Amino acid sequence: MRQLNLLSYNVQAGIESRQYSDYLFQSWKHLLPHPERLTNLARIAQLLRQFDVVGLQEVDAGSLRSSYVDQTQYLATQGAFPHWYRQINRNLAPFAQHSNGLLARPRPACITEHRLPGLPGRGVVVAEFALDDGEVLAIGIVHLALGWNARRLQLDYLSRLAQTYPYLVLMGDFNCGCNSKGLRNMVRRSGMRGLDCELKTFPSWRPRHNLDHILVSRPIEVVAARVLDYALSDHLPISMRIELPVGVRLLESTA
Repeated sequence: MRQLNLLSYNVQAGIESRQYSDYLFQSWKHLLPHPERLTNLARIAQLLRQFDVVGLQEVDAGSLRSSYVDQTQYLATQGAFPHWYRQINRNLAPFAQHSNGLLARPRPACITEHRLPGLPGRGVVVAEFALDDGEVLAIGIVHLALGWNARRLQLDYLSRLAQTYPYLVLMGDFNCGCNSKGLRNMVRRSGMRGLDCELKTFPSWRPRHNLDHILVSRPIEVVAARVLDYALSDHLPISMRIELPVGVRLLESTA
């Protein structure tokens, strides 16, 4: 198994947005449950079935607004993923539990949580998958801050993290586009690639900004990358097919 299909999706806690006014008139859905939320997540799960590893942002870990449903677990079950993990970054229980989520078909050998610098509430969760050359493929799911100063500190942290893995994927909502000086510096220092100004994901109803990215370290080949027209959140999902170097494979491809 040298190739993997990856997807990153900010699912906005299962809230479907179709226009900017929804942020005002549907703001109550960020605090209170509503019956359409699980229906929307079930539709998202159908998309996820075609991927090997999925990174989720803005999933709820099971609070009042999600009707106490752990949305990462729900998507794993509906999408038939044998392995899942969620990192709670901002716990406002009982009202909300903001999380990053990981769904995987290959079995992770290890999962590590990192707290990012800046105000509390941002993190990166890293899953390591064993390779037959004795190394690991590390896949990190991130959701960076809105503020540029905190985001710069977080990008510096990711740059240092990239130095610890020969095979690394970072995917998620970076909250900045490819013209961001901080993001470009991180990519340059870490030697990662995959930054593409044409892959616009936000807002989902008229995508003009590329806030979501999948970045890979140099030994990994990018076979294809695209944004999917699947507007069930305020972000569109971004996908990438990657290939490991010749002679390198995952030790265990399935559960």
